[in-house]
Amino acid sequence: MTVELTVELTQNPGVSGTPGAAAGVEPAALLVAAARALETHRPDALTRDPYAEQLVRAAPAAAPWPRHPRDVPDGEADPLWGRLARYFALQTRAFDDQLLRAAQLGARQIVLLGAGLDTRGYRLDLPDDCTVYELDRPELLTFKQRVLDGTDARPTARRRTVGTDLRAVGTDPRADWAQPLTDAGFRPDRPTAWLAEGLLLRLPGAAESAVLAVVDRLSAPGSTLAYETRPGGGATPDPTGLGPTACPDPGPRPDSPADLTARGWSTTLHTPFEFTRHYGRGPLPVPDDALAGHRWAFAVRS
Repeated sequence: MTVELTVELTQNPGVSGTPGAAAGVEPAALLVAAARALETHRPDALTRDPYAEQLVRAAPAAAPWPRHPRDVPDGEADPLWGRLARYFALQTRAFDDQLLRAAQLGARQIVLLGAGLDTRGYRLDLPDDCTVYELDRPELLTFKQRVLDGTDARPTARRRTVGTDLRAVGTDPRADWAQPLTDAGFRPDRPTAWLAEGLLLRLPGAAESAVLAVVDRLSAPGSTLAYETRPGGGATPDPTGLGPTACPDPGPRPDSPADLTARGWSTTLHTPFEFTRHYGRGPLPVPDDALAGHRWAFAVRS
């Protein structure tokens, strides 16, 4: 995924360089942060992330990227900085609301799987006794922390980071993230709000199944899980030619919703366009749509 996306982004005249290479940050993480920065400046913003722009600025090769809608000549007609950026903003808002609902219902543990450059531990209005656990590669978490330490950012809840490479789960027996998570204070006997925002689509099928098996094992009744999926797998059509929606594993994907149901979870699937209609803004279907096969899954552990 990283190599393919870097190449495609480099070829696009609207993007230059190999973003994040020096800092160990995947281009996909920077792309989502740039989308959030753009959205923050929109008058009808679906979500606002006051730290996204600083995170993008801190990656030298990403510095030329637009961070304000006025810097995108074609506006929302631009396939990357318009429509796809709005998709990421819509997804951010939908998953923000899911986490906030879980917290309102009593969840005091939030686990961000493949946290990337996400700043929910800083920008969401969470209860003081809530703990946000961020799991991702150590070098990415270090980059993010360094940037945030240079701003006025203050966590809105307790925050813990766990350095791990979830891409190796299911293939490397040393890739255990459950123990480091519990060592950081996580309590499996308490309800948890789990989020795998863009992670599972970037994992091989075996790793996806392995990650969800651990989530199931660590989830007390009342826990919730939200994630992005593409039922049936296969390569994602990508008319933009940019690669950020492409699945790196073109083979059949595991049927994660069915697997979760068999494990005692209640799972529902939604198209992104349902949330466009719900919030009154965001991308709508177009011919040969790269986003048409994507689904957002929301699950509750009985």
